[in-house]
Amino acid sequence: MKHDTPPTRRQFLAAAAATAAGSILLPHSSGLAATDGDGKTDHFLYRLAPPDGPYIDTQRDNKAFACGDREVLFSEDNAKTWAHSADFADAENIMFSSILGNGNIVFATLSKIYVSTDNLKTYRELIVKDRDGSAYLPHTPSDPKRPGSYFYSLDGIHTVEVDGGEMLIWGNYCNVRHGAAPSNIYYSTDQGETVKIAYSFGQNPHFQQKDADPATFLGDPDNPVLCRHVHSVAYNPAEKAFYACTGDLDRRQGHGLECHWLRGTYDAAADSWDWQVQVSSDANSRYKSSGINFVDGQVYWVADANGPKAPDEPYDRGIFRCDPADLADKTKHTRIFDAKYELAAMTIDDGVIVVPEYGGANPCDTGFIFSPDLGKTWAQYDLKEFGDRSGVRVNPRNSDGWFRLCLRERWMNRAEVLFIKPIS
Repeated sequence: MKHDTPPTRRQFLAAAAATAAGSILLPHSSGLAATDGDGKTDHFLYRLAPPDGPYIDTQRDNKAFACGDREVLFSEDNAKTWAHSADFADAENIMFSSILGNGNIVFATLSKIYVSTDNLKTYRELIVKDRDGSAYLPHTPSDPKRPGSYFYSLDGIHTVEVDGGEMLIWGNYCNVRHGAAPSNIYYSTDQGETVKIAYSFGQNPHFQQKDADPATFLGDPDNPVLCRHVHSVAYNPAEKAFYACTGDLDRRQGHGLECHWLRGTYDAAADSWDWQVQVSSDANSRYKSSGINFVDGQVYWVADANGPKAPDEPYDRGIFRCDPADLADKTKHTRIFDAKYELAAMTIDDGVIVVPEYGGANPCDTGFIFSPDLGKTWAQYDLKEFGDRSGVRVNPRNSDGWFRLCLRERWMNRAEVLFIKPIS
């Protein structure tokens, strides 16, 4: 197939990766004009959210939730208009949001979480419930400007159907900025009107407030499983089981491993959870993972492996697939894409795989790995016009066919919102 321009180094690397994975790399497009967006590759259209509009934090079907200047907004026409809004003084610190199937909106700042059940006519603060039913309250930070990131998530899918009902579930990506916070998995079974703790990780001495007394350490004092933060939580309907993975490092010298995969089952009658660690690993491993997705009973994930390692040891990176029962056995994994750099997010929607690249660890600017056919073929693109960005929180396509994702500057700083529409 003819290229309009000679292949770049990046295209060459992508071709090598696809060949190693047994796939065919589809060609890069040199055209940027699009009739239904601001840019175009051979595989998708793309456009930024309007720079003079609100920050579109999440979407579902025809609905979207956004934050503006001291206000929150809700759209029912794919963010074309914003018919519903409410004053919200801390809008700039909104870190998480999700739209439930009945239209309820759950949104959170660094350490507070809210629900609206009436299209933002009203909203109320939620008090998270611990596993014993008691109030799970955020700690009092030594620096009020750094209360910890209790609710931020890297995933873009937070709602799943379980036994005919809908569950909201996610884990917090914390202890990077904003101060110390405990690592938890949260859930709701009543359309977001009650949020509870599904699992609390242990007290990691490395991520506590400065000079904290061990008696005040954050985390579950009775749980020996430690991590820095949660990377991904997903549901496998074939098993009726949930999977979560965590990061970040190998702290064998004192605190132990932080990279785990957990499997959880939920007893609705008892409203209780059973979580078991499936595998724990050092940081140069495909088990330092993110972007968990399940398709036809198979688990898909991306590797965030980034060392430390021996000088002659390769990084255990890529995009992987296996039967969940074989998760702990690397010989039964299929590397469907041999990525050169670590990855931190992935969303699969009806066979289309969207993987933003991590700009901070990668020579690309705003990179994407893309497959239109569940990993049979692959392409890589660098949307350099947006500068050095990392994509996270990739929402599935809305009713107009667009994925939505957050672009982050320097990994954690809110930048732009990007929409991607696969070309049929």
